[in-house]
Formats: sequence, structure tokens, C-alpha cells
Amino acid sequence: MNIGFIGLGIMGAPMALHLVNAGHQLYYVKRSKVNAEIAASNAVACASGKEIAQRAEIVITMVPDTPDVEAVLFGADGVAEGLSKGKTVIDMSSISPIETKAFAKKINDLGCDYLDAPVSGGEVGAKAASLTIMVGGTEEAFARARPLFERMGKNITHVGGTGDGQTTKVANQIIVALNIAAVGEALLFASKAGADPAKVRQALMGGFASSRILEVHGERMIKRTFNPGFRIALHQKDLNLALAGAKAIGVALPQTANAAQLMQACAANGWDQLDHSALVKALELMASHEVAKG
Repeated sequence: MNIGFIGLGIMGAPMALHLVNAGHQLYYVKRSKVNAEIAASNAVACASGKEIAQRAEIVITMVPDTPDVEAVLFGADGVAEGLSKGKTVIDMSSISPIETKAFAKKINDLGCDYLDAPVSGGEVGAKAASLTIMVGGTEEAFARARPLFERMGKNITHVGGTGDGQTTKVANQIIVALNIAAVGEALLFASKAGADPAKVRQALMGGFASSRILEVHGERMIKRTFNPGFRIALHQKDLNLALAGAKAIGVALPQTANAAQLMQACAANGWDQLDHSALVKALELMASHEVAKG
């Protein structure tokens, strides 16, 4: 298939590369920095989103935030200007479910399909093609796009209608943030009490407290490896989406608000570009104690 891909960042680049390696023809917006493997492939650099939409059957976006998606789709020389009837737009970013519905209507009005398909799994999952992909949109559009999703992820679920994919991703980010905070508090408590946090983590991995967050992010907290797989700034954005959505529908999310404040404390100290496991640094600041020395 002819696939357009906009957003070749930490996760977008390996995702796009899987499509190239599967034999699809890739089109991307020319930038000063492009993944070397993509640049060396038969992928074609285009001048704009409009040109990509003119040349591709399916256009995938993977950009940081809601305004970025809006600009890519509906800005000057954007994707919408190049679409023709029967094409499909797939947004794999993590953005507002409410705005997603508005974007989808505009694309649908052009005679095209729209899927919201945010992902979970971070840079590791993107590189391993093991992402969890949660999809909102019509059954027909999902069926056409599924072979592409299968090249990028493992756990692929058609959740429901437009916006439901983004709603699921917000729920995912709530769970992940609260688990990171819980692991951080547990390891900080153990360390300040005098126990070896590495051995505490090892013991907990064999019990009911075991989790993927304890396994991966707990290790990062102990080894102090906070190079970003998923940045605090992005997770902070996702939690703000959760809190804004909760306000709109009249739901209280007190623990989510607390996790958002911990991330805000990290951002205030200049740590927002670190991995979200660095949320523990806000807890350490309050305790005047680090889980471990790097």
C-alpha cells in the first residue's frame, strides 16, 4: 500500500520503518533530521502533508499533542487539502477524545475514513513492533487498516466508535501514572528504612505486587536510568487530558490529580524531558532521600 507517515520521532520512526520493511511504499514530510534507515530506504520525502495525502491511500499521524494533529491535518498545505474520496486518516497520537471527534467529522465530510489509534508500549514497544493499539472508528475502516497495525503492534483492539481509542489511551495513562507513583513510594520507603531497594524489588516481583511497571520502571529508579522512553512532559499532557475530560463529564479523579501534581513538580525542577519513571524524583525531593545512587 501507499502509506503516508507524519511524525517520525522516538516512536514514529521505528513504527514507520516496520511498514517499510513489510514492503509498503512510505511517504514522509522532508525534515532536516530523518531516521537514517528510512532515509536510505525507498521511502519518498514530500514537501507537505498535502502532497503526502495526494500520493498515499492511508495517512498516519504520530505527533505530540492535540494542536499538532490539528495543524498537520487542517493547517496550510495540510493533509485535508490533499485528500480525495475513499482515503483513510489514522491518528496514532495521544490527544483529546473530544477534539478527535471534531477532527473525524471534518475528515468524514471529505468522503474519507478516520481512525483514532493511540498506542502504548513506549520506544521499546515501537522498536519491537509489540505496541498495544487501541482503535476507535468504523468496523470497515478498522478491517482495512488492521494489516498495518499488525506490523506495528501485538495487542490490537477495536474498542468502538470515533474517540473511543483516545478515551482508552487516557485510561491507560491514568493506570500507568498511578502505578509509577506507587512503585516510587514503595521503593523510596524501603530504601529510607534501610533495606536494599534492588532486593526489595526482586522479592516483590515474585508476589501479588508484581507488575510491568515494577519490573521496568522500578529498575530504572534503582539504576537511575531516566533517559526518555516516554517523557514526563508527554505523560503530564495525557493526565491533563484525563482531568479535563473528567471535569467535562463530572467525574472526580483524585489520585490522577495527585500524580499530575508530582509530574508538575518534576517539570518545575527541569526534569520534564526525563523518562516518566523519573516521577520518583519528586517523591525523593520531599523525602530528602534518593531510592539509590546511580
